[in-house]
Amino acid sequence: MSETTFMGVEREKIDWKPVIDYAKCNFCMECAKFCPHRVFEIRENEEIKLIVKNPFNCVVFCRACSKTCGPDALSFPDKNETSQMIREIRKEAENNG
Repeated sequence: MSETTFMGVEREKIDWKPVIDYAKCNFCMECAKFCPHRVFEIRENEEIKLIVKNPFNCVVFCRACSKTCGPDALSFPDKNETSQMIREIRKEAENNG
């Protein structure tokens, strides 16, 4: 697994993971082969052959797997919105701690 916190925030509180658009995905598996954090799982003999199995293993703000995706089937949350959410969580923690 990757880090358990990011910028002082528990990783599980940060919504950052790839989303697979199955209408575009051709199941080439390049993203799964590329990602060293085991975010994806390849499923043999199933209709959906690729899933995001470990979303919290995804490194916050990394989008490198999407660069390997020829059909552009991977998307991520908005970086600015995610940054704002992290700031809000940190501010709330400071006010409560």
